[in-house]
Amino acid sequence: MPVIMIIALIFLVMVQFQLFEIAFIKLGLEPTTSALILISSLLGSVINIPLFSLKTHTDSDLPPAKLTGLLARIVKNQHPDRVIVAINLGGCIIPVGLCFYFLSLQLLSYSDIGIGLLLITLISYKLSQPVPGVGIGMPVLIAPFSATIIALILDHAHAAHLAYVTGVLGVLMGADILNINKVRALNTPLASIGGAGTFDGIFLTGILAALLA
Repeated sequence: MPVIMIIALIFLVMVQFQLFEIAFIKLGLEPTTSALILISSLLGSVINIPLFSLKTHTDSDLPPAKLTGLLARIVKNQHPDRVIVAINLGGCIIPVGLCFYFLSLQLLSYSDIGIGLLLITLISYKLSQPVPGVGIGMPVLIAPFSATIIALILDHAHAAHLAYVTGVLGVLMGADILNINKVRALNTPLASIGGAGTFDGIFLTGILAALLA
């Protein structure tokens, strides 16, 4: 089953059983705020903001990517020898913004954040791999389960916040940033950080980690 279908299935199950609401409550967010974040994330998931471009490897024998979205088509037509690295509004910018908000609450110790972030980054880097014609992917459930276990060990009282922060930022660094050069050989015109099916599910990683903690 394609990665995007797995993520969509998880998302539908979470909506059906109101798991998003439960996760946001555990993070200390009001229902109105939670609804606003969820709606913004859904709408923002179709918005990719270009950051920079990388020259692709001309000797790549991987199959071409199936173009989805206006930006991918524009990139392919105007820059056939380059891959545009973009950042997804709903799948990356909003979750990272929430991380900084939770950090500003000063509920978590710097040592716990550092240890958790280092471990999730290493796990994400080791388990992420190139997906031909798509980008960099990794098993959807590994990061949230790992972040949950680590957070419960380090700080049981604030496990939800610690799991969310380390899950989101750890995947961002380990799966995305440290693998950025690998997209050169993947024969895809657009690699979106936080875009479902392209790099990973940063948004779902954070929510699942908070829910499980």
